[in-house]
Order: sequence, then C-alpha cells, then structure tokens
Amino acid sequence: MFRLNYIGTPYRFNEAVEDGVVLDLRYEARDIDQRVASPGKIDAWFEARTKGLTPFAKATLKQRWGTLQRVLSSKDRLAEIASDIIMDMELKPRLKSGRGNAMLVAGSIPEACRLFEIFRGSGSDLAGKCAIVTSYKRNASELTGEEAGMGETDKQYVYRVYDRLMTDLATDEEAYETEALRMFRKEPAQMKLLIVVSRLLTGFDAPTATYIYIDKQMRDHGLFQAICRVNRLDGEDKPFGYVVDYKDLFKNIEMAVEDYTSEAFDAFDAEDVEGLISNRATKAGEDLMTARDAWFGLLDPVEQPKGDAEVLAYFSSPGGWAEDPQAEEKARRRQALYKLAAAYARAVAAAAEDPAASGVNDLQLAQYRSEVDHAIALRDAVRLHSGDAVDMKQFEPAMRHLIDTYIKAEESEVISHLDDISLIDLVASKGAAAEETLSRAMKGKRENVAEAIENNVRRLIIDETPVNPKFYERMSDLLTDLVQKRRDDAIAYAEYLQRIAELVRAVKAGHGAEYPSAMNTPGRKALYDNLDQDETRAQAVDAVIRETAQIGWRGNKMKERMLRRRLAELLEDNEAVERIIEIIRTHDEY
Repeated sequence: MFRLNYIGTPYRFNEAVEDGVVLDLRYEARDIDQRVASPGKIDAWFEARTKGLTPFAKATLKQRWGTLQRVLSSKDRLAEIASDIIMDMELKPRLKSGRGNAMLVAGSIPEACRLFEIFRGSGSDLAGKCAIVTSYKRNASELTGEEAGMGETDKQYVYRVYDRLMTDLATDEEAYETEALRMFRKEPAQMKLLIVVSRLLTGFDAPTATYIYIDKQMRDHGLFQAICRVNRLDGEDKPFGYVVDYKDLFKNIEMAVEDYTSEAFDAFDAEDVEGLISNRATKAGEDLMTARDAWFGLLDPVEQPKGDAEVLAYFSSPGGWAEDPQAEEKARRRQALYKLAAAYARAVAAAAEDPAASGVNDLQLAQYRSEVDHAIALRDAVRLHSGDAVDMKQFEPAMRHLIDTYIKAEESEVISHLDDISLIDLVASKGAAAEETLSRAMKGKRENVAEAIENNVRRLIIDETPVNPKFYERMSDLLTDLVQKRRDDAIAYAEYLQRIAELVRAVKAGHGAEYPSAMNTPGRKALYDNLDQDETRAQAVDAVIRETAQIGWRGNKMKERMLRRRLAELLEDNEAVERIIEIIRTHDEY
C-alpha cells in the first residue's frame, strides 16, 4: 500500500521496498583470475603480423587492443562466466525449479554473440533455452569493405551468428525478439536466460527475472535501472532479486542506490549549475585561443611556402622511416600534429556551443572552422603518407586470435560475503557507520558538479595523449601489465568488500548493544548512541527533527537554519546541535 505522504514527492527505492511494492536486492561479486600464457609466442605472433608497419602504427594497434576491456573479453574468461551461469541454473532453487530466470548483461554485441554461442554449444539445459536480444539488425551492406582476406572481423562474426540463427529458425530479428520476451515472461522454464547489452535494461518488466549477471561497465541511472529488472514481486519463492557482478561494480551500485534512497539531487541550486556552465563557456574561449596558438606554432618551422610538399617533407619520411636519419624526430612531430589538430577541432566545437559566452563572433567562428578543416585534412594526409594510418579491420582477426589464445582464465571465485545482507542495508548501514566520510560527500555535492566537468576535461587530455611507440616495445609486456593490474584491483576490491561486510554486520548488530524498543530505526539508534544513551532526550530530538525538517533541507540554508534553531532550543549546546545535524544528514529517514 502506498503512503499518502509521498504523493507529490519522489517515491524512493527504499520506500517502495518498505511498502512491499518491489523486492530488495542481494549482491554477489565474482572474480575470474586471468594469466598470460607464452609471452614469447605473443611477441612472435605480433611481430610477424605487423611486419612493415611504422613504430607509430604498431603502437596504435597496441593501444587499440592492449586494453583491459580486450583482456576481459577473452574467450576463456567468457567461457568461465557461461560455466558459472550453467552451474547456477542447477543449484539455485528458483532457477532450477523453472519458476525464475535470469538476464546476462554483456559488454558488447560481439561478446554477447560469443556468450550465446558458448551456451548454445554447451550441451546443458541452457543450450536451447537462451536468447540474445540486442540492438543489432542484419544489413549485408555494412559488410562492404570488411573482407580483408585475413580472417573474420567482429562485424562479420556478428552478422554470421545472427544470420545463422534467423535462418535456422526461419524468422527475423523482430519476430525472434517478440517470441523470446513472451517466453521469458510466460514460460520461464523454457526461456531461462536472456543475453543483452543495452536493450531491456530500462522499462522491461518480467516478474520471473530473478538473477541479473553483469559483465559490463555501468554506473549511475543506467546501472540502477538495470539491477531493478530483477526486483519485481513474483510469489513467495522469490524473496529477493539477485545481482551477480563480474566487473567490480559495488561502489557504482552503492552510489546509484544511495541516489535513489536519499535527497542527493536536492542539494543543487539552479544558480550553482548556471554559474558552472557559464564558467565552462569562458574556459572554452580560453582553450580555443590556446589550441589555435599551439597549432600554428607547430607549423612555424615548415619551410615556405608551406605547401603540401613542404609539410610532408617536415613530418614524413618519403623514402621510408627505416632509411631516414630523422625518422624518430619526425615521428615525434607527427604525434604532436595528430594531437594538436584534434585539440583545435574540439576547442572550436566547444566554443561553438555558445560563441557569445566564449567571446567569439560569427566571422571569427567561420574562420576557425575553416582552419580546422584544413588542419584535419593535413593530419589525414600526413598519416597516410607516413604509413601511420592503420586499417584496423585488417588486423582485427589476428589480434582477436592473440587475445583468445594466450589470455587464459581460471574458474570464477565469489569474492564477496554479502549474501545475507540486503542491498539497502548495505548502503544504509555503511552510511550509518561511516558518517564522517558520507557527511563529507554530502557537503561536497556542489563541488561534485564542478568535479564532473573537470573529469571530462581530464579524460579529454588523457585521450589526446600521443602514443609512445617505445613505452611498450613488446605486446606481451602490455598484456602482462594489464592482467596484473586487473589482479591487483580484484584483490583490493575483495578486501574492500570484506571491510564493508564487517562494517554492515557490526551496525546491524548495534555494535553488540541492546537498544530500547522505541529506538527502532537506524536514525533513532544513532541519536541514542550520540546523546549519552538518554532515551527520553533521543526521543525528543527525533520528534523535533521530524516536525521541523522540511523536504530538501540538506543544502538549503534557510531550512537548515530553522532546524538548527529548534534543536538549539532543545539541546542548549551549539556543539551538540552541529553533531546531531551531521549525523542525521546520512539518514534518509529524516
């Protein structure tokens, strides 16, 4: 039954759980350790397949394939995830009974296809009881230019998987999806698993969905919406929805749930946001001038008349990089060229969002856009002439073979011990026990807006950093470092989850203390503990807060002042008032 006092205000996730409208969630983190096999063979394979490429082109290829996401997409690792889910289907009561089913969120459409094929060929009960639902629709024209004669590219692979599936079933994508969703909702014993990427993560209601397995980096609103696919009521044998995480997402889940169980978004003033946006426009104008000066400064040493021939001679090695004594210097110049051309283009685009605020008139903007067009054309000409341009699809099959062959995976391991704790309790209890950390976070809501903008700029700088061909001379070193980083992160993550579990259980147990029956909520218990365990005083403070604290009081100076005044009348101690204010900031019941 819905509470009338929530009409006209946001109906928050924890409130919906308390009212029995949706189920609470349980969280489990699983880790799949990986290792690099045969580093020598990796290097031999890579060098053989990239013979003739410039050092910069090789580095570009390493940059594209030497990422943690590529490592995590290895065939061995995906097979371990599939084995995990097949085992769960046999062991988890609701999945085994056929009354419940599951969703698996893959990191990309090619990964979804690989997982689908693994299940289909597994010989398990899932072989004929899973479906793949993505945004992909077959279009033969998209394969034009993909045939490089060196193996199957991702595009060709995805097309082949879908084409064979639709041909075997004599259907098309739309009809296939419609039937898969019908069976998932109505016949869970016959459609036990949906493999998705971005589809069905919002607005898809299937009460039968009990488990969601996540192998995709997600955060904020999208992540919260995804985990809520499994919190729909569906009989007594479904007490919770279950979230199984392969991508160390608890901190992201924690933030997402906290946002939906608190007034985190109520602390932003329109003036604050407007001021930040205004500052951003001013900064865009400054960045534009900096990027333009840097671009023309790079071209200053080019000999007159600075035509195509002079530019190519300055940046490229017409006779081949191996024969040019200035090859390394020219490679550095080209890296600067690629970086600064892109920076100038982005700066002009940013200023164009609000030219007046950026201090740019229409005539100047037209001139800058023309200069950017020339800069991009020049960049592309140099990249092609120097041999730095790499047709990535030619190397895609070879690099996929390298990752799948030499990145091995171990069996999965559960690294969290949180299965006896609800997700809301995880978030709420952590907040109650770590109030100093969370109160700092609450104080910093306004700064977080600025930080988000700064992070975008920081990411842009990182993205623009030129590839250093000598940073990783061997592909095996790059992959080994990535696997080690993933392992180190997994160990740190497991330790973090262990601390959270200990913290939550301590708070749930009340640190071993017995509370009076009236102290029956986390907020009241916190007041009781911090008011010398004086039950009468704690009840009085609780009553004053509930009578005085208005919706959105956090961050609102006038509403906070009113609350402080009432507490001061009761407590007659300013230090105690401040302590109580900081405590109740982290309790969404107030």
